[in-house]
Amino acid sequence: MAPYESDHATGTGPDEDPRTGRRKAARYVVPVAVVGVAAATIGLVPALAASGDPDLPKITAQQLVEKIAKSDVQRMSGTVKVSTDLGLPDLGALQGGMGGQGGDDSSADPRTKLTELASGTHTLRVAADGPEKQKVSLLERDAEYSLIHNDKDVWGYDSASNEVFHTTAQHTGDKREHRPSATPDDFAKEALKSVDSTTSVTVDGTARIAGRDAYQLVIKPKQSGSTVRDVTIGVDAKTGLPLKFTLTPKSGGVPVLDAGFTKVSFAAPAASTFDFRPPGGAKVTEEKPGKDERHAQGFGEEFAPGGLKGADTIGEGWATIATFDTGAKGDKSGPQGGAMGGFLGSLGDPVSGGFGKGTVFSTRLVNALITDDGKVYAGAVTKDALVKAADADK
Repeated sequence: MAPYESDHATGTGPDEDPRTGRRKAARYVVPVAVVGVAAATIGLVPALAASGDPDLPKITAQQLVEKIAKSDVQRMSGTVKVSTDLGLPDLGALQGGMGGQGGDDSSADPRTKLTELASGTHTLRVAADGPEKQKVSLLERDAEYSLIHNDKDVWGYDSASNEVFHTTAQHTGDKREHRPSATPDDFAKEALKSVDSTTSVTVDGTARIAGRDAYQLVIKPKQSGSTVRDVTIGVDAKTGLPLKFTLTPKSGGVPVLDAGFTKVSFAAPAASTFDFRPPGGAKVTEEKPGKDERHAQGFGEEFAPGGLKGADTIGEGWATIATFDTGAKGDKSGPQGGAMGGFLGSLGDPVSGGFGKGTVFSTRLVNALITDDGKVYAGAVTKDALVKAADADK
């Protein structure tokens, strides 16, 4: 992460078309899967920490962001509570009604199982011991799902169905990729990927999180049209590890995403934590390495906000809108048919403008306009912003 690389950037970037203001979405992230981290680019305004409880040394926002960037916690374990409220139906129930993804996937495949984190409140147990050993377990009412990385092996186990998923990890050599997935650290890294002048970042006092002294870093968009009110990151005062991440929408109410440690330890977990052998009678699904890079890179891209690779972008900062052409002209149910098309259709509102006619699909954070000629405009922006973008793009 290079938190200050764009502080003084002006003019047309290397990926921008000067005639249209359109850029390739090389760095823009659109939240389409599990969480809605809306910050594509984040600016930095230094501020002193307010006094509070606990009484910690004052720190500027710049210093705190640098502290997060330098954090290198390699051994830890704890319990994380994750609450997600995008204003969507229960995606776990929806997925069950659709018969999974493709119908033949193992219920232990993380790409199938961990989409449940897209809605509701869940409890996770996480552990890490260096870059070669990580584990995250999703605790359910009568069952448990675990995703385990131990050296070259990646295992997924769903106790409810007694199914096992197995693949072989590819080592990237990135020492920062040892941390468990779906922790506040994962979300904070997405929110702090880059910076520009469209965002205010300040320190707003201190707090006690999971028994640890922490600073509160607050990120707010300066631009109008964004659906995000603010992002608050609770940062461990000693290690710099984000302990809590909260994203609140402008519409108010409960946070869209609230992920925080309730217990945390920085002692090395027991070696047996990462041991796994398929139970007797379990159905084991083997996947060849390289089929899905998410298993090899970071042990947890399943949790990260999905990127629209290859899409163009319009605008900048918090007002950035990703756009691409599905080629599905006349398909009012959107780019996906079947059960998913019906699900999207139930969320849609018809709109019209200089671009013609289309449908806006909304959550509490992300809005997407799909025009009748198959173009998609999506971002953490208001419906009006999408319509204006589509009109200007015509």
